[in-house]
Amino acid sequence: MKRKLGIIFLAIILTAFSVACNRAETSGTTEGGSNGKDEKVELTFMMWGNEPHQEVYNDLIAKFEEKHPNIKVKMESVPFPDYQQKITVLAAGKELPDVGWVAERMVPQFMDNGLLDDVSSFKEDKEYNMDDFFPSTLDLFEKEDKLYGIPFSTPPMVMFYNEDLFVNAGEKTPNEHVEAGTWNWEQFEKSAKAVSADGVYGANFFRDWNTWIALLSHTWSYGGDLFNKEQTKFTWNSPEGEETIKMLDRMMFEDTSHPKAGEQVSFESGKIGMFFDVYSYVSRAREVKDFAWDIAPLPEGPEGRFPMLGQAGYGLFKGSKYPEEAKELLKFFTSQEGITATSTFFVPPRESVLSSDEFVNQPNNPPVESIQRAVIDEMDNARLQAGHSEWQKIDSAIQFGFDELFGQLKEPDDILKGMEEKINPLMK
Repeated sequence: MKRKLGIIFLAIILTAFSVACNRAETSGTTEGGSNGKDEKVELTFMMWGNEPHQEVYNDLIAKFEEKHPNIKVKMESVPFPDYQQKITVLAAGKELPDVGWVAERMVPQFMDNGLLDDVSSFKEDKEYNMDDFFPSTLDLFEKEDKLYGIPFSTPPMVMFYNEDLFVNAGEKTPNEHVEAGTWNWEQFEKSAKAVSADGVYGANFFRDWNTWIALLSHTWSYGGDLFNKEQTKFTWNSPEGEETIKMLDRMMFEDTSHPKAGEQVSFESGKIGMFFDVYSYVSRAREVKDFAWDIAPLPEGPEGRFPMLGQAGYGLFKGSKYPEEAKELLKFFTSQEGITATSTFFVPPRESVLSSDEFVNQPNNPPVESIQRAVIDEMDNARLQAGHSEWQKIDSAIQFGFDELFGQLKEPDDILKGMEEKINPLMK
């Protein structure tokens, strides 16, 4: 009798254990935070894009959630100037987003601080087709045979210009100078001065007054650079760098062909002749209805033409409660479907999308020949300004120097010398 009771008791225990296991499998909670399809999961996606960008991502997220009904994605937008610092603060509080945008100058710091998770496994997914990416677009995210991000935008800097201002001033447009072989930095200054008038400026290098990076294309075309190749020394304090700062000084304070610091004059207002930005700015330019506009390559210097290559990608941040679901979101964003959707605004890193009609034939796009000339043909010339683990401090020191220039407190050579004294100790 006792034996029978023991067998019955053992059977009850085994049955209870089996039910518990089945429940655990149904809920899907496993070590590492991976969840089954029935458990509700919320992921956070962080970016710095404008409203049109957010609309594209709202559509993408809706499609992703339709395919993954147990996953909800919350999108958060942070202004670009504050983004890197925001990520640093969130990392300290262990509140990082699951997936987020990362700009080229952020990647070294995020890698060094161990904020990005390895996504090398994507290479093994045949359906994902990693071979469709241009190999050079992955270089930024590779370290020690591991992959710490996937690009979504690789746009070269282009010249947006107000065609009406050139026509009204009786001046050749930048594209006409390109065709004539006369589009160099000297001609750029002359053209900027020629189309300037009361309340109208010939050119603007700054997206906002903290964004000075466009000026490096001028320095590169004269043979200079911001850092040495080893990134152990600040090298902008050079004849080439000085000529760049002098050019801006002339345009601001002698020719009055460039806005002065603090003046908020946008290209969309119709009061800027030429505006430097990466091609992604086309999303805002498409909304311009009051004047004719176009894009052109940047001017040439003695060493050639080297537009800034802006690169942005997605990072999978460490510490996610749901790493497998976060990987699925990242895969979807960077699939052919996802990259095609974001190519509305961004130069795609997938070869299949870059060569597609969806990229070139967007409503209110510049002419096809202008996109070919200023974007696609310039991909081989474009340079990526590599970041540095101390980029935020370096950037602050450079901005301090520009504040001295804007206030006419020092001459360009002294400003660059001051930058060098502050920055070199950061790079050792």
